[in-house]
Amino acid sequence: MFRGVFIVHLDAKGRLAVPSKYRERLQSACNAQLVITVDRDRCLLLYPEPEWQLIEAKLVALPAFDQTARAIQRLYIGNAQEVEMDAQGRILLPQSLRKFASLDKRVAFVGQGTKFELWDEAAWDARTEAALDDARVGELASAAGLDSLTL
Repeated sequence: MFRGVFIVHLDAKGRLAVPSKYRERLQSACNAQLVITVDRDRCLLLYPEPEWQLIEAKLVALPAFDQTARAIQRLYIGNAQEVEMDAQGRILLPQSLRKFASLDKRVAFVGQGTKFELWDEAAWDARTEAALDDARVGELASAAGLDSLTL
């Protein structure tokens, strides 16, 4: 499981260092083979390749004649690119994906269980503040039975 937020720096070539605590785990889980794609929230999603295969299989199985399904396939599969972690634990983010997510210098590397989200740091901070102020988050937690969970 991947969790936590790490602020990493994007270098001039578009590379970012995977947080050191995850490098060995990714090396053993997927031989440093990752898949990155876009998300509707204007961030990037970074999957270990075996996890992406599960997602991709579900996306491919969507009805071919359903326009919404096709739009989802185009968004996620159409923008997916394979990336590999190098010997220094860095990945090269394709320029088109950096542009999509407005990634420039400081990137929030956010663990989300079986994947990571990559956010522009300022966008991540704004999203976090918005979630703290969003009453629907509390309502959803209550509806999901999480209101008795103590953190």
